[in-house]
Amino acid sequence: MARLRVYGAAAIDWTRIARAKRPIDLASILNGGLVLGANDVHYGAPGNMIMPGRAKDMSDGWETRRRRGPGHDWAIVRLGAPGVVRKIEIDTNHFKGNYPGSASIDACLLPGADLTQAEHASWTPLLPRTTLRAHHRHFFAKELLKSGPVSHLRLNIYPDGGVSRLRVYGTVAQA
Repeated sequence: MARLRVYGAAAIDWTRIARAKRPIDLASILNGGLVLGANDVHYGAPGNMIMPGRAKDMSDGWETRRRRGPGHDWAIVRLGAPGVVRKIEIDTNHFKGNYPGSASIDACLLPGADLTQAEHASWTPLLPRTTLRAHHRHFFAKELLKSGPVSHLRLNIYPDGGVSRLRVYGTVAQA
């Protein structure tokens, strides 16, 4: 057998995890996170950002085409479970001449929302626009704005570029 593909959604016992109150990567595909969509999927799939481990090369991350006009690129991530975000990592590993100049993250609480619903949600800033560096792991905790539980995040990159990994560390919200 060369390949095995299994389709479906992760079934995780969030009650036990919420009771433990230990931070986990709420965005990780291993914890049920899912990239619902992005405005630009020119080079790499945005879902690569929430895969385990560090990226092996640029193709193992999300990279957008060079933006010639105004605006910025974005990707929307549905967290595995609603939670309170304590720390965020944006990793630009392998992106040296094509990393975003800056990034921001917005959040909303809309459990179960699909891409269309999330695109039209009322977003609240979680990480203000901040400068990024090439080929670097950026960690943000003190910079995060106060928020309650969130279920979705929108990563905004300015104006374009590549992100190899996005980690969203937090505790699962009590149901």
